[in-house]
Formats: sequence, C-alpha cells, structure tokens
Amino acid sequence: MDKNYLFIENQNGKPVKAWVHGVPFDPSTEQQLREAASMPFIHKHVAAMPDCHVGKGSTVGCVLPTLGAIIPAAVGVDIGCGMVAVRTSLKASDLPDDLGPLRAAIESVVPVGNCDWTAQAFKKNNLLRFARRGERTWKELDTKYQTILAKYPQIEARQKNPMMQVGSLGGGNHFIEICLDESQQVWIMLHSGSRGIGNRIGSYFIEAARKEMERMFIHLPNRDLAYLAEGVPLFDDYIQAVEWAQGYAFANREVMLANILAVLAESHLLPAFQLETEAVNCHHNYIAREHHFGANIWVTRKGAIRAREGDLGIIPGSMGARSFIVRGKGQAESFHSCSHGAGRTMSRTQARQRFSLDDHLQATAGIECRKDVGVIDETPAAYKDIDAVMLAQSDLVEIVHTLKQVVCVKG
Repeated sequence: MDKNYLFIENQNGKPVKAWVHGVPFDPSTEQQLREAASMPFIHKHVAAMPDCHVGKGSTVGCVLPTLGAIIPAAVGVDIGCGMVAVRTSLKASDLPDDLGPLRAAIESVVPVGNCDWTAQAFKKNNLLRFARRGERTWKELDTKYQTILAKYPQIEARQKNPMMQVGSLGGGNHFIEICLDESQQVWIMLHSGSRGIGNRIGSYFIEAARKEMERMFIHLPNRDLAYLAEGVPLFDDYIQAVEWAQGYAFANREVMLANILAVLAESHLLPAFQLETEAVNCHHNYIAREHHFGANIWVTRKGAIRAREGDLGIIPGSMGARSFIVRGKGQAESFHSCSHGAGRTMSRTQARQRFSLDDHLQATAGIECRKDVGVIDETPAAYKDIDAVMLAQSDLVEIVHTLKQVVCVKG
C-alpha cells in the first residue's frame, strides 16, 4: 500500500507519521504531536490525520497508541463524540421548495445548545412523548451509571440530569443535517456525543491524573499529558467510566435519529419513506483495546475514526461543504484510522473576528440553516478544504458516497 504520510523525527521519543500533504499543518500542531509522542508508553509512533490541529489536552485529529497507560486529557471531555447517518428512500424531488418547516420540525424534537427535555419550550409544545424514547434508553444505561456514582459521587450532574439529555444535540460543532448524495438520494446525518455527563467524567479523571503525577513526582512536558497507569484502581475505574460514556453517546445519537425520522414521517411535509441502509454510527473521540504491530494496546482516537479494511465511517465537511461516507482500507501505519472531518484552521475567537455575517451568508447560500452571528465560528472558511483533506488520506479510505447538505441544524 502506498505511503502517503510525512515522517517526523522526534529526538525525545517516538516519531510522528502525519497524513498532511496538501493541507495546512502549523508548527504548534507539530510541537503538540511531538510532546505526545515523547511519552514513554507510546507504541511505535503517533499518527496524525489530515484534519489535525492544536487541541485542548492533545492534538485534535491524532491517534495515540499506548502500552500500559492512558492520557485522560487526550480522550478529552466530549467522550464518545461521533456521527450517525442513514440513507432514506426519498429523492431530492420529494423535498418541499421551502425547507424551513423541515428544519423547524427537527428542532421541535431535538433539544439543542444547553437545552434538554426539561426545557419549557418542549413542554409547551406537548412533545415530551419524544422524550420517552430517551427515558427507555436511559433505563438500560442507569445500572452501570449508579455503579460509577457509588465510587465517584463527584461526577453526578445535579443540574443537567443525564437522563433528560438523552436525545439532545448539544452545542459547538454538533449538528443535524438533511443531505443529498451523488444520486440525489436523501440522507439524515448528525454529530453529537455524551453531553454533560461525559464532560463531568472526563474533567474528573483529567484532574485525578494530574494529582497522580504530583503524588509520584513525575514531571511532564505538558500537564495535559498526565496519565493513569494500568494496574492501579484509578485506571480501571476510568476505563469503566469512559466505556459507559461511549455507550451513552452511541445511544444518544440513536435516540436523536429515531426522533428525527419519526417527526419527519409525521410532518406531512414529505411522502412516505423507508430507510435504505443500516445506520452508520461511529465514534471519533474514544478509546479502544486493539491489536497493532504485534501488541495488544490502547488506542486513543481524538478526532479520528476507525478505518479497518471494510469499515464504514463518516467524514463531515463544514456547514457549507460536502461530507463523505467512506470505507476503510486498513492502513496499518495509521493504526487503521482516518480523519473525523475537515479540521479547523483557526480558533473560534479568530473566526468571529475575521469573518462577517455577509461572509457567512455567502458561504451557506442555498442551505437552510442559521444565518446569524452566533454561528460565525462554525462558518466554512474556519475549516480546512475538505477535498484537500480527502486527497491527503486517499490511502486510508475510499469514498462510498458524497453528501451535500440542504438543511443544517446547529447546536
């Protein structure tokens, strides 16, 4: 298989292999990758995806293979964040000329931003029946959650009940889209994670790892590289909590997708439709136990998806760019991984300073979505060129479907 990566020597540790040909790759990102690769428990090398950029904790768009330890800040706080997509039997010609009501229908059954199912808007609209699906799902999650709380009551979310957040989108770069593929078939796609409870779990164990480093007098090049060593109780408890949060995130996406499909079917805005594919539901912020280069290791994918040979995945663009359903090629050097999106080229603050509302209106022309200053930090120009990103990882995945959004709901 052709090698398509930049090999970065690292005198202080393992090398970095970065799939960044033809895409922006700044010195700060390279330095952050080198620091992570300097940790003694890195297995073979660190892999960087073409959407990589500086992140909190570790580089967004990287794959950290580790033996005997995990870095909680590398996993981050949006544990289990990922994508789900499904193709319907609808065609572009089945969509109404005015897409606004479709967007409103979706927003009526998916709490966005800081909202959950306790929000007054949902009560007033008598839509709590859509919350029932989340409540049923929560019953399957609650037993293990109570086990975690028994040991770590500090993570309990008293203000944001995780049960009431099942089926909610969140904010930032989380979104729901109605898309058209290359044959004008309609897809439903969304991006979300483990909501407030994932944040609390991640935050707690990140701080716990830092305290462990202080207790053991371990000095690190960056405090975000604080780790938990395999064999200590904290490590096992962290794995248990993270795996639970990943399950929560997976289920959260399933509930949202089911509610969206139900409200669209009941809306009288569309003809009757069926699903033509099984949903592709994949994490891109998570840990997994895998076998690579002769060893059973922990793989932390922060802003990367698994791309074993034959694996289906989702690589979204930005609010105004194309997205892709891909099939993995099983590239060993990337630890069977690929990018999770286009990747930011600037911070949210920089984007708000650089782009105007007119810029955003032009970039999202023809898309039914928010057109206000509140989403300028998510405007397409704040991201890398998704086509360049896909070309840079042509040895990691093949494109199965190309999607272009016509409706976008932003958190």
